[in-house]
Amino acid sequence: MTQTLTIARVGHQGDGIADTTDGPVFVPGALPGEMVEGAVHAGRMEQFNLIQPSADRRPIHSQTYAECGVAPMQHWADAPYLAWKRELVVATLARAGIDAVVEATVAVPAASRRRLALHARRAEDGRVVLGFKARRSWRLVELTDCPVSDPRLTAALPAFRDVAAPFLGHPKSAPTLHVTLTDTGLDVDVTGVEKKSGGLTGDVRALAIAAAARAGLARLSLDGEVLMMERQPRVTFGRASVPLPSGSFLQAAPRAEAEMVRRAVDAVKGANTVADLFCGAGTFTFPLAEVASVMAADSSASSIAALKAGIGTAQGLKTIRAEARDLFRRPLSPFDLKGIEAIVIDPPRAGALEQTCQIARTKAGVVVGVSCNPATFARDARVLIDAGFRLEKVTPIDQFLWSTHVELVGIFRR
Repeated sequence: MTQTLTIARVGHQGDGIADTTDGPVFVPGALPGEMVEGAVHAGRMEQFNLIQPSADRRPIHSQTYAECGVAPMQHWADAPYLAWKRELVVATLARAGIDAVVEATVAVPAASRRRLALHARRAEDGRVVLGFKARRSWRLVELTDCPVSDPRLTAALPAFRDVAAPFLGHPKSAPTLHVTLTDTGLDVDVTGVEKKSGGLTGDVRALAIAAAARAGLARLSLDGEVLMMERQPRVTFGRASVPLPSGSFLQAAPRAEAEMVRRAVDAVKGANTVADLFCGAGTFTFPLAEVASVMAADSSASSIAALKAGIGTAQGLKTIRAEARDLFRRPLSPFDLKGIEAIVIDPPRAGALEQTCQIARTKAGVVVGVSCNPATFARDARVLIDAGFRLEKVTPIDQFLWSTHVELVGIFRR
């Protein structure tokens, strides 16, 4: 049955929500205040006619992004969109019983993202198609424009298609190209390639290497195994130039990284010793070492090796000690952290409950929590607060433009 609904708010997954006597109805793509008409099935209105648009509705930036789930909020004006992201953080903290100052969301500009994960498939006409999966579907939406990414990534799409082509010969291969723009050029790591039953022959490797060389890629790797390296991909962290390990983690947008780093460094100023936990290849380590001695730890041995290699490229830094250690299985104890005055922790989406419980027992006076998941941040924050820390402030950061994801930096003191 067709219904006419008025949208009350936008939920945490980006859907417009209308309150009805039968419960909430979720309307993807609708904005607060809009009147929509369409059929409702199982509490959802997947398609609708827009009867009364919001004054905050804007023309979309990309048809590709309109079809896929990567950036479903591109039709919303900047101010209400950024305010909504802040409210996501406020609501998540409130559910954990945490009342803290939440600053305005830090915006990240369009055309600035340096990392993409592109699915590669062969179309019925034989063309190689690169793109993203459609929203709530396995269908691949071809990427023809990419307003969130650095233009150098978009310009290289033909080259990426050539590199992907050799890996599409086996029916079980579903390659994904993890593309990173580094200081020394484009770095591509391919995953999802069938390696058995003739899926990855010497000819396939040779063709892919030749395509990468023609494209001028800095490096091509397969599941982290280097196939071709013309130049060592490098990234700049503070004063250091760091060799980026193949397939390793890197913040998606340089502006977002800079905002996180600045807040972390400002928060620990005055401390003589800082621990950087889940440090990766040194995103925070090197800027922190400009103001304090740093003990860095991460489970990735290759990232720690890259961090150590970067130390020799930087001048005027305080001491850096780096250790490869699984902080989930072997979290650093108060004994391990003895003498540490401030701690920066940037765990994966799952958070770091075990390590946070250990931090709560240390004598550190400042903890900076960096997170890509407000829910696990709030869970871990509760541990610190119960141990006597005060969550001074939280800053949401919109690293993934027009998406439903929000990152944040929280400052704890005691």
